[in-house]
Amino acid sequence: MLVGKRMTPNPITIKPDVPIAEALEWMRREKVRRFPVVDEDGKLIGIVARSDLLHAAPSSVTSLNVWEITYLLSQVKVEEVMTKEVITICEDCPIEEAACIMADNKVGGLPVVRERADAAPSDAAIPMARHPMVVGIITESDLFKAFLEVFGAREKGVRMTILAPYFKGSLAQISSAITEHGGLIVALNVFLGEDPSNWGCVLKVSDISKDQLVEIVEPLAVEILDVREI
Repeated sequence: MLVGKRMTPNPITIKPDVPIAEALEWMRREKVRRFPVVDEDGKLIGIVARSDLLHAAPSSVTSLNVWEITYLLSQVKVEEVMTKEVITICEDCPIEEAACIMADNKVGGLPVVRERADAAPSDAAIPMARHPMVVGIITESDLFKAFLEVFGAREKGVRMTILAPYFKGSLAQISSAITEHGGLIVALNVFLGEDPSNWGCVLKVSDISKDQLVEIVEPLAVEILDVREI
């Protein structure tokens, strides 16, 4: 699952000289929370979030009248409140790398850029100046959608959380046993166990009953933590 398959392609961009009031209205109209900021040549020079614009706008308890507020909002431009040191990512990076970068840097979205032919190789998080061509944007909402798919959240079946013994092939034994009894594994995800002797596993299985699944998995698991039909 790569960023290029999950991003919003050809995102709406904004110029740095746009007044913040206009940018806010544009965000409301388009139902987005951030715009990549590009110059006249389309080169990425920053990113502006709705929170940046709101913090720059006068407070609702200000003593200014509506005409003064309107004037002030027309004077403050996007370039004055945007983030100039933009963290970006490339199309062929795994989506989990995008999630790590966003979590580590406490940002809600990353512009997706395409590397120029003359640029040097780089890591997943790419310096803005070397990759000016914006081809998409990936946000928390895109990650949430991917999360739902990874866990088969919209599929009907039996959801089971277990602790499995930590050795090579333990999950293969469990999945093979389920398949042999006619179960279809819709999703299988692992997480850290309670100690080094086990690991956690969340299964979503269809074409089999809850009782059958328990009967199959229980002898192969350390412990069944939760099981429910969804």
